[in-house]
Amino acid sequence: MRREYCTLFDSNYLVKAVAMHRTLRRQAPDAHLTAFVFDDLAKRVLDELALPGLGVVTLAELEEFDRDLLAVKGERTATEYCWTSTPALPLYVFAHRPEVEEVTYLDADLGFFADPQLLFDEIGDASVCITPHRYAPEYAHQEVNGIYCVQWVTFRRDERGLAALQWWHDRCIEWCYYRLEDGKLGDQKYLDDWPERFEGVHVLEHKGGGLAPWNVTRYSIERRDGNVVVDDDPLVFFHYHRLELRRRGGHAWEPPGYPISEHDRELVYDPYLAELDDALRLIRTVEPSFDAGLEEPPPLRERAAHARARFGARAIERFPFLLRVRYPRGVPGSGAS
Repeated sequence: MRREYCTLFDSNYLVKAVAMHRTLRRQAPDAHLTAFVFDDLAKRVLDELALPGLGVVTLAELEEFDRDLLAVKGERTATEYCWTSTPALPLYVFAHRPEVEEVTYLDADLGFFADPQLLFDEIGDASVCITPHRYAPEYAHQEVNGIYCVQWVTFRRDERGLAALQWWHDRCIEWCYYRLEDGKLGDQKYLDDWPERFEGVHVLEHKGGGLAPWNVTRYSIERRDGNVVVDDDPLVFFHYHRLELRRRGGHAWEPPGYPISEHDRELVYDPYLAELDDALRLIRTVEPSFDAGLEEPPPLRERAAHARARFGARAIERFPFLLRVRYPRGVPGSGAS
């Protein structure tokens, strides 16, 4: 069956979104992605590109569909409004595509290495699927930001799936802010109790679904027969958290605070960096001056802070007891959504 996916972004994430779509379609040629675009530049570029298997919905169309979402727009920052919008995307797809029986939300900064059907085989007939962060021991303190990561969330059009989706939507309308408060944080910590709150929720066990900077050190990453595997599971998708493209070329590929080995960089980052460069070249065939989301190199002070964070993370990875010294009361780390 053709799988349905949705994502959201503005022009600052357009290069990553195009790369995600291209890697997804390469692994699953029948996949269809609905892109909810939050500014005119992203819409114009995607209309010109006319990528196969990609539908485009504007923010105005989403807000016309969901007036409750529009009503809270003035109360949220741009980031908070994106998070508030996330549950509205599958609702929109279900409302406008009556033939769709299942839709999966994806973050725009994912890259696919294998057919996601491997994950759907595990999900089976569950109504909802969520993916755990699976923090490595040196990042265990970050679980305060959420047990599960809003990077892949699948909903089926059945009573159980729609109940969870509508509940999530309504809670995000009520409260969705970039702070930890009363057990809430953005749209993400609402997922913490879903396996107990709702029936039909499946927690993904496949190690290749949701490999990310915060858990990559837990596993053995290898290339076997031309494929990347996580322990013994094929790598399906990697979450490229806080990766930046540079305005003058190149990438800030290693996320601050998450040191990545050269071995893992070669296997999971280098292919994605090439995808980003290809996506940028493709975008510039229709928008030659496009540079949204491309950053200037950071100032020296920021680079020094990154180096200190890298050193600290390396030290905790090697000497785990330092974690209790650094975070004696479970001080939250940076969000991983």
